[in-house]
Amino acid sequence: MRKFIFNGAVISAAIGLWTTIQSTKTGPRDWRVPLMWINAGLSLIIAVGTVIQESKEAEQREILPLGSRKGR
Repeated sequence: MRKFIFNGAVISAAIGLWTTIQSTKTGPRDWRVPLMWINAGLSLIIAVGTVIQESKEAEQREILPLGSRKGR
């Protein structure tokens, strides 16, 4: 859980989500509101996916010896 909380991309996406919530409460209701929500949601999904991928890659580095890695 710590890997998600302390990751910069997840923190940035969470701040963007908070900004979207505040803009929705106080801002005008026009065509930009759904785009802001889509942007905030996709940013959060990409950030979490990146953390998961980095975690899997770190596990692979721990498991495989240096000489058996392909493509690096």
